[in-house]
Amino acid sequence: MPKRTPAAHKPVARVLPLLGVAHLDRGFDYRVDEEQSEAAQPGVRVRIRFNGRLSDAIVLERRNDSEFAGELRYLDRVISPFAVYPAQLSQLVESLAARYGGVRSDIIRSAIPPRHAKAEESDLSTPWEELGDASEPDLSSWSAYQFGESFVDTVLGGVIARAAWQVAPGDDWAAALAALVAKIAVDGGGSLIVVPDQRDVDKLERALREIVAAKQVTVLGNATGPQARYRRYLSALVGQARIVIGTRSAAFAPVANLRLAVIVDDGDDNLVDNLKPYVHAREVLTTRSALEGCSLILAGHSRTAETQLLVESGWAHDLVPSESTLSARRPAITPVGAFGFQVARDLQGGTTSLSGPAYQAARRALDRGEPVLVQVPRKGYAPILACGNCRAPARCRHCNGPLGLPGDSHGGHEGQASLPTCTWCGRIDSKFRCTECGSPRLRAIVLGSERTAEELGRAFPSTRIVMSGGNKVIDEVPGEPALVIATPGAEPHVADGGHYGAALLLEAATLLNRQDLRATEEALAKWAAAATLVSPHSKGGEVIIAADEALAVVQYLVNWDMVAAARAELAGRREVRFPPAVHMAAVDGADAALDHFLSIAELPEHAEILGPVPLPPGVTLPGEYDEQRFGPPQRALIRTPLGPRSQLGTALRNANAARSARKDELPLRIQVDPIHVG
Repeated sequence: MPKRTPAAHKPVARVLPLLGVAHLDRGFDYRVDEEQSEAAQPGVRVRIRFNGRLSDAIVLERRNDSEFAGELRYLDRVISPFAVYPAQLSQLVESLAARYGGVRSDIIRSAIPPRHAKAEESDLSTPWEELGDASEPDLSSWSAYQFGESFVDTVLGGVIARAAWQVAPGDDWAAALAALVAKIAVDGGGSLIVVPDQRDVDKLERALREIVAAKQVTVLGNATGPQARYRRYLSALVGQARIVIGTRSAAFAPVANLRLAVIVDDGDDNLVDNLKPYVHAREVLTTRSALEGCSLILAGHSRTAETQLLVESGWAHDLVPSESTLSARRPAITPVGAFGFQVARDLQGGTTSLSGPAYQAARRALDRGEPVLVQVPRKGYAPILACGNCRAPARCRHCNGPLGLPGDSHGGHEGQASLPTCTWCGRIDSKFRCTECGSPRLRAIVLGSERTAEELGRAFPSTRIVMSGGNKVIDEVPGEPALVIATPGAEPHVADGGHYGAALLLEAATLLNRQDLRATEEALAKWAAAATLVSPHSKGGEVIIAADEALAVVQYLVNWDMVAAARAELAGRREVRFPPAVHMAAVDGADAALDHFLSIAELPEHAEILGPVPLPPGVTLPGEYDEQRFGPPQRALIRTPLGPRSQLGTALRNANAARSARKDELPLRIQVDPIHVG
């Protein structure tokens, strides 16, 4: 092998090996030879010899000397001259690793697409303006919102503005965002929009193509192939891409001169990475807004408690429709109380007719020649424990966690005797009393609806039935009479900008009674998403919800007061010390692994440990786990008061690094502020 000569300028490169190992998540020094010197710049990918094996790494910095006293190895080679890990991305990843107790290389895996050599040969030098012709965007839709015009002027002026945007019913959020980001791009700025799924990506792309050319929109969605994804990442890196849209991983796109970041429906589960450290796209964009000084929009028809916390802290501000806008655009929303529940039960039980408000609303819409949307809950929800009298979810009197039966968590035998047990702290509640009505009775409620389509077809025998959900999601239906039965999130839009004449929201109690921290919040979001597809009440649009009108969440929907709903939800979370009013981490693993981990973790002051308890139903540990040998996997919850965002995550990160250094091979999963606690 020819002798290598150290680089004349800064011959030492500090690199981050991409190993995914907690105790090796730090910089290592390597020597740079003269031939590599020009290409081996901070942010580029390199190959190194680490522990006798070739591994990928990223150059963090170049230095004149090293603190390592031994002989330094040379970099094996520079993989690519593109600095795919620029300084702002490095700062973002470090902040998120501290926030989530994770390893930087795990976040980098989601942030940077795999290299594709062919993509690097693409033309990345053509300026954005020369990729097509952009028309003058129409920003008038923002005038329907209080201070909407001043917010747009602030963003276009390059001043930081952060808003929680409550999209008015019937408003085309995609068109409004397309106009705003197109104007920013024409002025020379960059924009980034993150949406939950490919359907929203497609909708947003269609709206943008009405204003700018196809090549002026950079899409990073699920349908993008590896070569195209890497090429589009590079186009953002070099400043060619000014409008980037996509799903959760697009939140990391290195958009040059980023002026506006947008996240839509931040309560959607799809926005959470399903690989460790389980980063939420909302956290990526809020962190970028703080680090890069860009404006931010958190958009949705409803609002999460996390967004409300940002508003109440003053970090973001309300952007809500005016009263006149709401009055003109929302449909008439009618709760049908106990009768509505009877409708849903009768449908499941095999009746073939509907009566009362639900039937009348559907019949009026069909007679006008309009389709009717019927929203039914998703199938396959696990049984839950609820009050046998009022059906309120059964809660632990100590930590307010959901009560369940131990056999449900790990396959107990049918008929096996068991007592109600908290799935969070593990306490047995043998003397249950409902906190709503005081009843001592408990019952298991099986969630799901399988025969709605069949029974509605019998009730409306001459009407076409359209099904959307599961593996068959329909994007669009014609504006003609039909019963469109869809699960939440799979509701088709009506073609040519049309609307449904009516919507029936069946089995509302099914969504509300789920044993989940976010059940009420998610139920309201799903109802609002369906209701916004319905014509305004001035054109006969009606929404019938099968729920008790005395429920606060139902009244928020009736009045379309999503801000008040989020405010009440956050207040309730504060009262019982649930996220986001506190920081909470879920740590899953074998008993022995959990005991050791908690013993070495230097947790923040006033930290509280709940559990361990068996994992929630349907949740398993990552990788292979021998339950016969190590026992049923357990979950411990760590709860701390609000403070610096990275305090809890850093403590868990350090403990995991110490555990990794000991080569503890038992699987352990760490989730900070998980979207579902259990």
